[in-house]
Amino acid sequence: MLQQHFVPGRLGAVRVVHYAGDMRSGVEQAIQLMQGSDPAAIEKAISLLQDTVYSFSVKVCGHPEDAEDTMQYVLMKSIPHLARFDNQQALKVWLYKVARNRCISSHRGAEAASARHLSLDELMPDGRELMGLVKSNELDPEALLLNREVGDQLEQAIGSLPEGYRMVLALHDMEELDTAEVAEITGLRAATVRVRLHRARLMVRKYLSDRAKDAEGITIHAGAEPARPPRCRKLFAALSDYIDGLVDDAVCEQMDRHIGDCQPCQVFLRSLKSTVQLCRAYSPECRSPRGEEIRRQLVSEYQAAVSELSKMKQVSSAKVSGSCFGNSSK
Repeated sequence: MLQQHFVPGRLGAVRVVHYAGDMRSGVEQAIQLMQGSDPAAIEKAISLLQDTVYSFSVKVCGHPEDAEDTMQYVLMKSIPHLARFDNQQALKVWLYKVARNRCISSHRGAEAASARHLSLDELMPDGRELMGLVKSNELDPEALLLNREVGDQLEQAIGSLPEGYRMVLALHDMEELDTAEVAEITGLRAATVRVRLHRARLMVRKYLSDRAKDAEGITIHAGAEPARPPRCRKLFAALSDYIDGLVDDAVCEQMDRHIGDCQPCQVFLRSLKSTVQLCRAYSPECRSPRGEEIRRQLVSEYQAAVSELSKMKQVSSAKVSGSCFGNSSK
């Protein structure tokens, strides 16, 4: 779920976006449900984990078939260990690491890795686009996703990202992990995660903007655009940290003042937030017959693993009891 708070600015409040973790609660619910022996609760827990792994995998792999294969591989690999997990953080990181490695090893998942890396200047909007944003009345991002064409374009935009950028965007903006968690899963430094996240957001925004221009028949003539003010360029480079509330108070105050006085920066900030919210709202679910079949298999495998673990505990307990009895008789 999307949460917001407002930071006072010279021309009113500036909205800063934060996110409550749907995925986090899903893993927490799964662990809680697995504490008991109710078959319905176990099936629900497996379903929650299945949706989590599938949703992430389809965003990274780009193909439902590959995502189903990844989901099955990850959860079948995890079944022997699920009964032992009582820490949602450890389970979450472990699941994503296994899924990430599986997606990277997928042949199709590597197809977009050779996509061209755009410079920051290339990712910034031109003057005509900014003026168009000023005049436009953007729809709510979740409403936009109800438009199948926009949903397809978002999927294509995500798929067009270089693999390293797509992975960070999926983990942070779609799976609702924080920067430290993304760094742990990917093995990147936190600063690198932030750089890749910002560029990934800008690339998705540019892709969607370019498709909108194509649909409207807009042609941009080279050499007709004025140079962007250096202050605007510097602000554009820091907008993701600003949106996520990660700039310090002094820098935030400076950015508030600049945005309050600069209409192009206001509309670009609004456009980038809309892109982030579109990514947050994109949540594919596994509802295929094969998915149902995999879930039944996973439930059966999990119940067998729990039964085996229970037997091992009984044997261990019996050995401990026997040892204690033997010591007391000496």
